[in-house]
Amino acid sequence: MRLLSIACALALGTAACAAHAATSVAAPTTAVPGSETISSKTLANGLKIIVWPDHDIPNANFYTFYKAGSRNEHAGITGLAHFFEHMMFNGTTKRAPGEFDRTMEAAGGSNNASTSNDLTIYTDWFPSSALEAIFDLEGDRMANLSFDPKVVESERGVVYSERRSSVDNDSMGTLMEQMQATAYVAHPYQIPTIGWPSDIERWKTEDLKQFFKTYYAPNNAVLVVAGDVEPAQVFALADKYLAALPRQPEPAPVTTVEPEQLGERRIVVERSDAQSPILAYAFHSGIGAGSKDYPALELLTTILARGDSSRLHQRLVEREQAAVNAGAFAEAGFDPGLLWVYAMLPPGGDLAKAEALLDDELAKIARGGVTAAELEKARNLQLSAFWRGMATINGKARALGTAEVFEGDYRKAFNEPAAFEAVTAAQVQALAAKILRRQNRTTGLLQPVAAPAANKEGAR
Repeated sequence: MRLLSIACALALGTAACAAHAATSVAAPTTAVPGSETISSKTLANGLKIIVWPDHDIPNANFYTFYKAGSRNEHAGITGLAHFFEHMMFNGTTKRAPGEFDRTMEAAGGSNNASTSNDLTIYTDWFPSSALEAIFDLEGDRMANLSFDPKVVESERGVVYSERRSSVDNDSMGTLMEQMQATAYVAHPYQIPTIGWPSDIERWKTEDLKQFFKTYYAPNNAVLVVAGDVEPAQVFALADKYLAALPRQPEPAPVTTVEPEQLGERRIVVERSDAQSPILAYAFHSGIGAGSKDYPALELLTTILARGDSSRLHQRLVEREQAAVNAGAFAEAGFDPGLLWVYAMLPPGGDLAKAEALLDDELAKIARGGVTAAELEKARNLQLSAFWRGMATINGKARALGTAEVFEGDYRKAFNEPAAFEAVTAAQVQALAAKILRRQNRTTGLLQPVAAPAANKEGAR
């Protein structure tokens, strides 16, 4: 199953005379073993390639980051970025639908993909002996994707089915979609990644071809290979399979800035098929990926909701037993995102009580700050996640690609530990006071309601 995220602009082109020069990394901020062997290269067509050799196991990982997400859509074509996440596995002018997966699996590999507000990401895991086969597959689908009408209609149905399962028939999915569309009044982050139903039903072939040509261009992508490979080997294969792909005009920039929210927005979603109430808040954080305040935001959400000892779990779940689950997470992409806080209630749970408790707990952290012990625990959790990622070729590739796409320099991936260490308790408190305000939030309530009575006369 291809993954869909619920919760990336960078000019890659360089002068042709310098585009094929491979560059080694300067010493990273954090000394990660092996990071001194990373090399990068930008092809003349604008495709940025990053290679991290790691010979611990005879495997490799191949990531392609396309800067294409729901942020790049508009009314009439919503959901297209996610649709291409599916279409990229469904045949080219050289290969039949399903052949991509069959060829990769025959070589011992596997793959997956995900779509978000900002990016569509494809990843392949495989024995390093299959590296050339992977380049052949990836180059083919970037250059020669098929738009067979029968396949398009088949995948349209698959996407619509996924929408039903992840949004229409899912209480949390429904509530979050409605809240996202309410929290943003101007910015395209209001668009659901999976798309609105009427748009899914009406995409035209010319819409698909134009979107693909614009966003699946080499100058709109970043490629990262990590594992049992050598940079010269990867660059040679990139020259063979990817260098001939034509550069396209740069996509139109997203320039809309979401205006400041001036008061609470509240929505109520009623579902007759829901078993339990849900309470959720979506606060405008004002923070995007790469912001100097992003580490403090991550530590704030960790203190609020990471683990059974977190503030929200202890207050709402353990002590008050007003919820069966409480959590928080922050979105940060090319543009400022939302800080989500939520409580999943038991059947018959009291939404008013849960809201009062949640308000009180959020006010405490904004008013009184966090303890030294809480901050240290949150730092340790973030640092352990960083080092666990650096221990795998998948984590290495994803970290480098994420830093390159969002911050313009893959070496910034190594700044993370120092950034977390530098955050003070006063910074976390100031950020909480700035963000966790009623005027800055959209409140969502999902309420189970009785099913409408059957029309007895009509039933006869």
